[in-house]
Amino acid sequence: MRVFLVDGTYELFRHYYGVPPHTTADGAEVAATRGVLWSMQRLLEQGATHLGVATDHIIESFRNTMWPAYKSSAGMDPRLLSQFGLVEVALQAMGVVVWPMVELEADDALAGAAAAAADDPRVAQVVICTPDKDLGQCVRGTRVVQLDRRRMVVYDEAGVAAKFGVGPASIPDYLALVGDSADGYPGLPGWGARSAATVLARWGHLEEIPDRPADWEVPLRNRPALAATLAARRDEAMLFKDLATLREDRSVLPDTDALRWTGPTEVFAEVCERIDARGLAAAAARLPADR
Repeated sequence: MRVFLVDGTYELFRHYYGVPPHTTADGAEVAATRGVLWSMQRLLEQGATHLGVATDHIIESFRNTMWPAYKSSAGMDPRLLSQFGLVEVALQAMGVVVWPMVELEADDALAGAAAAAADDPRVAQVVICTPDKDLGQCVRGTRVVQLDRRRMVVYDEAGVAAKFGVGPASIPDYLALVGDSADGYPGLPGWGARSAATVLARWGHLEEIPDRPADWEVPLRNRPALAATLAARRDEAMLFKDLATLREDRSVLPDTDALRWTGPTEVFAEVCERIDARGLAAAAARLPADR
């Protein structure tokens, strides 16, 4: 079997900004939710049998206590924010397993589920559906891969290394140095993709990088400046690495069989009626549940 794990928060954002708005007669904005459901329908039509979706039920997480500027719901369009709970209800009605995260984030759930599924010898491949950079740390050979569904690009371990210049194990270190604007932490001044990849390709992790630039053994002319910045702000870099490191809790998926899609629930048609998506209910009903 192949297991598909989907970043529901990313999907909701993608469709909110990628499809025209749609307001129901009750005044609810639902276009992004409909887009996510149709996206899952396409995965099922393409042959997915085992499917799980992780969502940020609450945008804020434990990482906000570590770094106050970490991403939050502040300033988020209410028409988007109002659909976070709706999409969870709609996916569950569709018969899809949903992990609504509160203390941890959706990315943490994806990491834990990917590790648990990869432990199952019956699983041929785990496909993590998101372009988020931090999920690159979960890739393992060709067994656990990352899929950017918008661009239809698959990243296995070699693909991650080609994209970032470092392997999956060094992704948190890489993001600590260059920052991640989507998550709200800046990285270290002066450090860019090339310098981070060059140094980490040699040393692997922040903890292993020497303080003295003469010991770096890498072809960077600005080694003294980079080394000085890292030496002065190493604690901050380690904090950013902690922010970027996903919490791999396998308990989110105690049984891979739970991900098997067995068809929409009896309330799915009612939910589709509520969001003006009658065609979706009919399309889901036509799919064979036991595949």
